Amino acid sequence: MKSKTKTKKSRPTKTKPAAKSKKPAKRPEMHTVMAHLVCAGAADAIEFYKKAFGAVEMMRLPGPQGKLMHASVRIGDSIVMLVDEFPECGSLGPKALKGSPVTLHLNVPDVDATVAQAVEAGAKITMPVADMFWGDRYGQLEDPFGHHWSVATHIRDMSPEEIKKAAAQMGRGR
Repeated sequence: MKSKTKTKKSRPTKTKPAAKSKKPAKRPEMHTVMAHLVCAGAADAIEFYKKAFGAVEMMRLPGPQGKLMHASVRIGDSIVMLVDEFPECGSLGPKALKGSPVTLHLNVPDVDATVAQAVEAGAKITMPVADMFWGDRYGQLEDPFGHHWSVATHIRDMSPEEIKKAAAQMGRGR
């Protein structure tokens, strides 16, 4: 007596491509958002950032005529990438553009010492260091390459309500 179940013929199995990960590969030292600065004189900018902010050079890739096609430094726990100006590619720094709307923010243990060190290295103070209503001691600089930096040390924790109240009082002249 024959079985009523049909046997399937063996077929070669097709392999599916590996499922794509929903997370792209990421190097651990790379943050989600990072600065990439265009500088007229990126090699000089690296030396300035070393003196001003204690930057550590990670790498540099020289290109035509010695210009830097890519470089990176570590400032604290963050990497800042740099490149020389390449006007033929539309890559211009803030001096060529007559300014920058971007400010890079630097959190440091001692804002006064960091600002003094940056000024000694060639930065210009654009807002003197002072205690701010939101709980930071804070100041602003412009580096020799036209990039703007705000520098802060957190000095007291405040709730959003306390910050709003302090801002309102500041607007009324206290």
